[in-house]
Amino acid sequence: MEDQTRNAGGTMSKEQDTEGGKRPHDTELYVDVPRTRLPIVYHPIYNITFMGMEKLHPFDAGKWGKVVRFLKEEQFVTDENMVPALEASEEDLKVAHTKSYLSSLKWSAIVAGITEIPPLMFLPNCLVQRRVLRPLRTQTGGTIMAGKLAIERGWAINIGGGFHHCSGDEGGGFCAYADITLAIKFLFERVEGVATATIIDLDAHQGNGHERDFLGDRRVFIMDVYNCHIYPRDRIAKRAIRRNVELDWGTQDAEYLRKVELHTEGVLNEMRPDIVVYNAGTDVLDGDPLGGLAISPQGIIVRDEIVFRAVRGRGIPILMVTSGGYQKMTARIIADSILNLHHKGLIGPEEGEGSSPKPIGSESSVSVSSVHTSV
Repeated sequence: MEDQTRNAGGTMSKEQDTEGGKRPHDTELYVDVPRTRLPIVYHPIYNITFMGMEKLHPFDAGKWGKVVRFLKEEQFVTDENMVPALEASEEDLKVAHTKSYLSSLKWSAIVAGITEIPPLMFLPNCLVQRRVLRPLRTQTGGTIMAGKLAIERGWAINIGGGFHHCSGDEGGGFCAYADITLAIKFLFERVEGVATATIIDLDAHQGNGHERDFLGDRRVFIMDVYNCHIYPRDRIAKRAIRRNVELDWGTQDAEYLRKVELHTEGVLNEMRPDIVVYNAGTDVLDGDPLGGLAISPQGIIVRDEIVFRAVRGRGIPILMVTSGGYQKMTARIIADSILNLHHKGLIGPEEGEGSSPKPIGSESSVSVSSVHTSV
């Protein structure tokens, strides 16, 4: 008979052998978080600043700090009521990653290829580890922590993460660690009652990393809505997508939001998962140099509300990660979206203390037809 313990946060944990015959390793990531803190995970280490090299990639490597600054200005978060992210250890990473892949990151040239910042190949790996990979490991730890928080509180947001191009044995597209895969595998291994998961990936790019990791795993239902003409166009990974929604160049709000609502509802009606992982990339924004779509800032805010209302209205825990977004204004949009979710009663300030989500179809629920294509 398996030995179960309930932690202070209320999550029933598993103290049993995993599928591989071993007990889960000891980790610092599944810490008990006081109810005085919101299930919003962040650490200043997330932000990558290194001799200006971060500017060689279109990704805004400081956007996470900007999101938090905007949220602080609106008095929604403080340093005291957020959950400080912890760095994922090598043992944590081995839950999803092969030893050979983790060893390959000790070569600066490999990291340069993954992050698409060529000059990194000329730097000592100790610097690359400290100034580039450590922030990404901390964001990865944040996603794993947020997974547990989502189960305990009904929702959680990692201000970073969403490295959906990285699989267990290969990185790419600025994604060095498979945080989505790790968060789900940690839950499967450690939390009683979590046996299925749905990934709703609304980044403009195909999420080929987690798709490769869960190829053939029927416990994980993947919905991916993406521009089919851009990176990575991974046909092998595509076989893992059970709700595949391909978009054309320049897709705008009306069509996009109609498809997001239709397919989100369809996915949740088809299978009720124990948790939803929502990859909320903002590279769908009009003018994004890599996304190729034409969604307005307000369209992104409405999109996130559609997903949260559908998931939370069914009483399913949701973990949100922020993923891609290659314009300076994306930080403001992410913050505005989080604030909108709060104002609509879909998140915070504390589970059980704020307003309950209104049922789908209520007068305050999102109307796709009312969305304009600009703000």
